[in-house]
Amino acid sequence: MTSRLDRVTEERLKTIRDLRSRGVEPYPHTYRPSHTAAEARALCEREGERSQVVSLAGRVMARRKMGKMAFLDLKDGSGKLQVCLRRDLLGDESYDLLRDIGIGDFVGVEGELFLTKTGEVTVDVARVGLLAKSLRPLPEKWHGLVDVETRYRQRYLDLLSNDDVRSTFVLRSRIVSATRRFLDGEGYLEVETPVLQAKAGGALARPFVTHHHSLGEDLFLRIALELSLKKLIVGGVDRVYEIGRVFRNEGISVRHNPEFTLMECYCAYGDYEDMMVLAENLFAAVAQEVLGTTRVEFRGNQIELAPPWRRVYLRDAVREASGIDFEDYDDTEGLHERMLQEGVRVDGLPRRAKLIDALISTFVEPKLVQPTFVLDYPVEMSPFAKRKRGNDRMAERFEAFISGLEFANAFSELNDPVDQRERLEQQLRERVGEEDVEVADEDFIEAMEYGMPPAGGLGIGIDRLVMLLTGQDSIRDVILFPQLRGKHDD
Repeated sequence: MTSRLDRVTEERLKTIRDLRSRGVEPYPHTYRPSHTAAEARALCEREGERSQVVSLAGRVMARRKMGKMAFLDLKDGSGKLQVCLRRDLLGDESYDLLRDIGIGDFVGVEGELFLTKTGEVTVDVARVGLLAKSLRPLPEKWHGLVDVETRYRQRYLDLLSNDDVRSTFVLRSRIVSATRRFLDGEGYLEVETPVLQAKAGGALARPFVTHHHSLGEDLFLRIALELSLKKLIVGGVDRVYEIGRVFRNEGISVRHNPEFTLMECYCAYGDYEDMMVLAENLFAAVAQEVLGTTRVEFRGNQIELAPPWRRVYLRDAVREASGIDFEDYDDTEGLHERMLQEGVRVDGLPRRAKLIDALISTFVEPKLVQPTFVLDYPVEMSPFAKRKRGNDRMAERFEAFISGLEFANAFSELNDPVDQRERLEQQLRERVGEEDVEVADEDFIEAMEYGMPPAGGLGIGIDRLVMLLTGQDSIRDVILFPQLRGKHDD
């Protein structure tokens, strides 16, 4: 049985054949509008009606016919504008083209701007042409596009149907640009580093693996930007950053996507205290530039991003929230048993780092609503961070949380190559058989052996920053094409 979609497509294919038989090309090569919809609207409001002739191009989103007159709503990248087509102005041949123009088609029009009796800015069309004939019908305008799976899988329809979605991604672009401007203004140099790497290092994550046929070698999609950027610090680039995609072969959730955008920056001669100042200033500056305020609503909370942000020590935060002082337990078994008494269960082998991470996510994170830096993590959780001054069991590392979600991670970077090698090798011994493990990258350690200055390093999840500043609860709503399960025919 023929479906409605098949019937509509066949009707539109017939229209295309008819147009071509009359010498009308339904897919011309180009059209050069003089104004966008927004520019034309502003021009009419500024100069008055019948004072300007404009040409516009856009997609037909609605049509209303009244006798020998028809109104179309054209939508371009700047918004919508109404156009009026009259038989007496266009002539019979051009006006008859209207019967071949449907919702979803692209058209170009030229004419004077005027105001209707209701005050609607409108183009009185003197010339009209078809620019592209659509074969598939758009989602019904009065319902919009609400099916979540379709919205993510066919984002182009989502953008057409939901103006708020378009606004989110316009803001995303502005947020990324503002982040760049802030870092450039702080003297950081933007660079690009390899996505394909011989070893996946710089974070605890399971990598994606691919194969390079010419080299005959397996390669990894990067899971972090860290190691390449720190090699540049060794090379004398004192302030450096990258905004790029990273890939982690792990779970998908409202907080996680297998590929996401990360900003990492490194500052020679700095430490994690400098990175705290940089992070809070960056968040506030980007919010102020993009939104005009440092106060945002996120996950049901009113958030103030203006510095200074609250600072708490990890040990104190865990002890206050859970009643457990992890420093009281020298052995992993004792800490694990104490956590079980509090109802906290950890899957897999209960290593100390994993147990403390579970304490943080269970008891601490949900309580961190206003921007908060959580400082000083156990060394075994932070293999690339320098040991805490005055406490070798802890590392100079912080994570930044807002409304229970992590937004940033930073270190006083470890620059002792002997200590670095020992820590990575120790971790490898403890995590035999596990896939999410730091790799002892010989090339990176060799670079450190040439001498790496003291440095502070900071990583910020760009997708989560966009979530924060646009008020979105799911990471899928700030990534144009989020990862979805493959679509299979039944």
